[in-house]
Amino acid sequence: MSVVIEGLTAGYGRTPVLRDLDLVVAPGELLVVAGPSGCGKSTLLRAVAGLLPITAGRVLVDGEPVRGTSRDRAVVFQEDGLLPWRNALRNVELPLALGGVGRPERRARARAWLARVGLADFERYLPRELSGGMRQRVQLARTLAQGPKLVLMDEPFGALDAQTRAAMQELVVEVLRETGTTTIFVTHDVDEAVRLGDRVVVLGAGEVDVRREAILAAVMG
Repeated sequence: MSVVIEGLTAGYGRTPVLRDLDLVVAPGELLVVAGPSGCGKSTLLRAVAGLLPITAGRVLVDGEPVRGTSRDRAVVFQEDGLLPWRNALRNVELPLALGGVGRPERRARARAWLARVGLADFERYLPRELSGGMRQRVQLARTLAQGPKLVLMDEPFGALDAQTRAAMQELVVEVLRETGTTTIFVTHDVDEAVRLGDRVVVLGAGEVDVRREAILAAVMG
C-alpha cells in the first residue's frame, strides 16, 4: 500500500502543526518519521489514519483520498489500550469480532498471532498479569491479526525499558518484513530511527528538516 502526501497542512484549532508537507511512502516500506516533541509527528499519523481533519492538501492511500478511518489502516499507540477484563486472546480477538469474523476463524487467527509474537503460553493472562513489553506484544498481535495494509506506529515503545525496547524493535522489523506491510513509525529517538527504518524523514516545526535528514542518511550509510 502506497502513501502520497501532497501539500498537507493540518493541526488543532487555528494554528497548523504541519505546513505544506510533501511525502511519499512506497509499498512495503518501513518509514521512520523522527523529530522532537511538538514537531508534528503524531499529527501526521493522525492525518494519514483519518483521525484528524486536513486544513489543506491531501493524503492519498493507494491513490484514494483519505476521508476517514479504514480497516486497511491500523494505529499502534504508546498506550496499549488493552481491555483489562479480557485476557490476551480475547483482546486480540476483539477487533475481529467487531468486524464480523466468525468465532472459529477469529480464535485461530488470534492464537496464531499470539504465537508469532512469542505469547502462545499467555493467552489466558489478563493485562495486569503481563509485563509492559508483553502487553505491547499483545497490541501488535491484535493489530496485525486484522490484516491491515498500512500500520501507523506512534512511539509505541517509549515507555519500555531499554532491553525490552530493543527486543520489541527486533520483533517489529522481523514481523513487518515477513508480512510486507507498509509502515510509518514515529519516534523522537534517533537511535531507534536509525535501527528500524528503511528510510528516515526528520520533521522540524511542521516541515521536513532537510539538514538533519541528510546527517541521518549519512549515519545510515
